[in-house]
Amino acid sequence: MEATIALRLPRDAASVPLTRQMLDGTLRSLGVEDQVRDDIELMLTEACSNVIRHAEPSDDYTVSATVRDHLCVIRVIDAGNGFDPRKIVKPDPTSEHGRGLQIMRALADDVRFSNRHENGAMVCLEKRLRYAPGAIGPDLMSA
Repeated sequence: MEATIALRLPRDAASVPLTRQMLDGTLRSLGVEDQVRDDIELMLTEACSNVIRHAEPSDDYTVSATVRDHLCVIRVIDAGNGFDPRKIVKPDPTSEHGRGLQIMRALADDVRFSNRHENGAMVCLEKRLRYAPGAIGPDLMSA
């Protein structure tokens, strides 16, 4: 079995908590451990916030999250042209902003960026899931 959430959202800061709540509700109902859910929430927040702050002007962006077996894959896609993540300069230690990519890389098991000129830019985040003892997730997702 596979669980997928797909959202087309207004490019507005108010969309970020909604996205987090929907994905967290799904992960919680499957019995994913709290720490893993917290990591996913922060990764998702950073990816969505980067779209809202830095993407080319557009009215919306999309978020999809798929859970299969012991893996959660999140894709955040905007209408912009993207960027080269290798050219991002690490922020000054006293800076209040600019740590989103570092946070995503630290928490995700895999982070990929792609620039799809006609279809926008995408960040893909993958996180291995751990389930609480007695959780229904492992049984449901492997069916």
